Amino acid sequence: MDRFVSTFTNRIDAKGRVSIPAPFRAVLDRDGYAGGIYCYPSLDAPALDAGGERLAQKIDGLLAGLPDYSDERDELSVALYGDVQVLAIDGDGRIVLPQSLRAHAGLQTEVAFVGLGDKFQMWAPERFEERRRLARDKVRDHKALLGRSGGTPTA
Repeated sequence: MDRFVSTFTNRIDAKGRVSIPAPFRAVLDRDGYAGGIYCYPSLDAPALDAGGERLAQKIDGLLAGLPDYSDERDELSVALYGDVQVLAIDGDGRIVLPQSLRAHAGLQTEVAFVGLGDKFQMWAPERFEERRRLARDKVRDHKALLGRSGGTPTA
């Protein structure tokens, strides 16, 4: 599988290390960047966005669609690349989460790794449960608006 899927919860040890789930490490291996991950504070959630080369390529593509030297491109570059930390993966499949990243996501003793296809997020488990509930509610509301016939809104 070439996508980050599913949700896993792992403990943070006393040194701030946490194991990346084995299925996620396998995706990173196939992605061509097995030595570490790109990680930055999510722009719109108390979570961390992370991934390998595919994530970096998506960011590059997003930036390429904006005019050179534009405020939008500069702001997005600062917000994403300016806050990226490259976290090395040790021989046991662990990364060290710096305090600044842990503080942004409210990570203390555990991390929920949440697959999002081309990237994954790291959440405090209790915060992720609330996020999951809200996402499911929105999907149910959207489904109710579209009806069960597959795409045409109901009156």
